[in-house]
Amino acid sequence: MHKMYRLHTQSGDYALKLLNPEIMKCPDVFENYKVAENLEQCLEDNDLPIVAALEYNGRKMQCIHNRYYYIFNWVNGKSLKPEDIKPEHCIIIADLLAKIHTIHCEVQNAAKQELDIDWDFYIEQSKTKCPKITQILSENKNLLYKSQQEGNLALNKLPNITCISNGDMDSKNILWVNHKPQIIDLECLNYGNPFVEMFQLALCWSGYEECKIDFSRFESFLKSYLNRYGKIQMDCEALYYSNTGRLEWLEYNIKRALMIECENRQERKLGINQVKETMEHIIYYDKIKNKLISCLKKYFS
Repeated sequence: MHKMYRLHTQSGDYALKLLNPEIMKCPDVFENYKVAENLEQCLEDNDLPIVAALEYNGRKMQCIHNRYYYIFNWVNGKSLKPEDIKPEHCIIIADLLAKIHTIHCEVQNAAKQELDIDWDFYIEQSKTKCPKITQILSENKNLLYKSQQEGNLALNKLPNITCISNGDMDSKNILWVNHKPQIIDLECLNYGNPFVEMFQLALCWSGYEECKIDFSRFESFLKSYLNRYGKIQMDCEALYYSNTGRLEWLEYNIKRALMIECENRQERKLGINQVKETMEHIIYYDKIKNKLISCLKKYFS
């Protein structure tokens, strides 16, 4: 979504994140980043292992010639490739997530934002603007609408609890330094439902993005999270359908593919690839519904 650079300077090496100009045009984007910066400070104050943006002239977000960016200290760590993730990594990350979720924060319950994506509109637009994505969207239109409808219904069936939510703590955003995690890319920090994020990350860390969930990793994640957070009562089918982030990510990339929200043709190509990949995830997720819900019922009554 953004571009990263390594800077070699006389004072040391730094990471520079150049923010996507299309994202910076979105409504409330500066307010959202300010919330994330404040919560980043909260995580620092609670001794969470994060790589925080550096401040210059009293602010974290910098601007030169109407381009916005963040600067970070360079960290000599590595993110794990999917095939390198083990149950022990899931245990560490789940415990870390539960620590974030149990930080006391003075905030009202987060607003429940229902999805209202017009998939028919995008399919029609794709026929002339990007035929490469038309077929896979058309063939799965009913699944997309069903997932959206069930996801909206699920919002009212989950425990009405709000916490600090990382929003993007998958394996690519964890750097391991001497076998210890450092969380990067904290611009998505906000408030949200802890159990939705817990479930989404349990999926990510167990192989969902490769369409091959390792249930030993999935269960290791759940056990570790609950060991720190405590017992939870849950409607497991509602939890399954609450995973609507994949639909929002699909819409974002459809817009890139259609050049609706896109900076250049290179980004458009990324959007096309992500549409196809995300649709594979959605189809796979539907196929393993019963197995996932059966597994969840072991841990949530």
